[in-house]
Amino acid sequence: MNTKRELIFIERDAFYEYKRLKKNEGYTIESVGYYLFNISDDTIFKEFDYTTQIVDISGLASGYKEVQLIDEQVIGKFHDYETIFIADKRHEEILRYELRYCFEDFKNDDFTIAKLERKEHIVTKHKKITDLDENELATFIQDFRKRLYGHEKFKDDFTKLVKNFRVFNKLGEHKILSLFLMGESGVGKTEVARTLYECFGGQKKLAKVNFGNYSSEFSLSSLIGSARGYIGSDDGEIFIRVRDTDIGVILIDEFEKSNITLFNYFLDVLENGKIVSSLADEIDLNGFIIVFTSNISKENFTNKISPELRSRFDYKGLFTLLYNKDKRKFVEFRVKSIINKFNIEFENKLDENLYKYFISEINVAKYNNMRDLNKKIKRVFVEYVSRSHDVDNENKNTFSFLKKLVKSIK
Repeated sequence: MNTKRELIFIERDAFYEYKRLKKNEGYTIESVGYYLFNISDDTIFKEFDYTTQIVDISGLASGYKEVQLIDEQVIGKFHDYETIFIADKRHEEILRYELRYCFEDFKNDDFTIAKLERKEHIVTKHKKITDLDENELATFIQDFRKRLYGHEKFKDDFTKLVKNFRVFNKLGEHKILSLFLMGESGVGKTEVARTLYECFGGQKKLAKVNFGNYSSEFSLSSLIGSARGYIGSDDGEIFIRVRDTDIGVILIDEFEKSNITLFNYFLDVLENGKIVSSLADEIDLNGFIIVFTSNISKENFTNKISPELRSRFDYKGLFTLLYNKDKRKFVEFRVKSIINKFNIEFENKLDENLYKYFISEINVAKYNNMRDLNKKIKRVFVEYVSRSHDVDNENKNTFSFLKKLVKSIK
């Protein structure tokens, strides 16, 4: 049993490992802010369970002029000396001094720091358009033009944009290549970002944030994280998405559904070439491509988006419906891709030329939305395989087979 109150300092990079370990031991970590706001409610402190709760007091290091007085008031209410108090090591100097009368001992959590030092630290390096040499760029552009169906003018414009961007990025005058794509749903706007990701050979996930979920007053906190004054604050979605991808491409979908606060945030992102969290963490986006998509009309574009932000977009384009010949090319490409996945997954081998059957079975003129066309392709494919290939029910359950089939062609 502890006979003196201790404050443990934890390196920020070790915090999530510490949190995981403590969670396995049955603990939860709580911000001291909750207790500050309820300091007059003695019931909360009486119900505090030191065997399952840890108090993070990092928030006391900033935002309060009378740190010592406030700390003495709140920390003194935790009566049991077994209570575990932690804080971000960045605040060690100020907390050691201001809390000298509250804690008898200050120490670093050597176990998690040592564990972190032993752990191989992997930093994701994003592959970017600025990393390619001239031969690689030529191959990339050719592959991009082949994979993206229709929108020939955009592909021509994009080729010129990329070449100009690479020159001025090298000169330090242009950090992010930004595209704002307008048009009806399902005409291929988001496919631009996905195709870019695939052409780079991405092995993880495209960094995508859907702004249809960011219309509330708390949207900025959801995007970049909440400044809640303790090291356990969750990262914002954009930081998670960018950190977890391996390619320098970001998709911001349904951008028009957001609000002025986020518009201003992205104005700053495009100006400075980095995303900044509420805790002042930064991720450098130099060399990235950001694709903003919107169902907004060309007429409403100037009403919804401020002149300052509009001027920051390197490309503003309207995507229209694909021609039937482009839809047929899409069917051919999609079917060949599905057949390749099917032949890897199942013993029954399908002929790649099967796409001719699909084109005869699907009236592409009926589909303006490419998502609907893709659903039709998958339905026809499953029907064809179910009808044309015998499923041995003694060895395979028909339902599970078809379920696995559908999953394999997503």
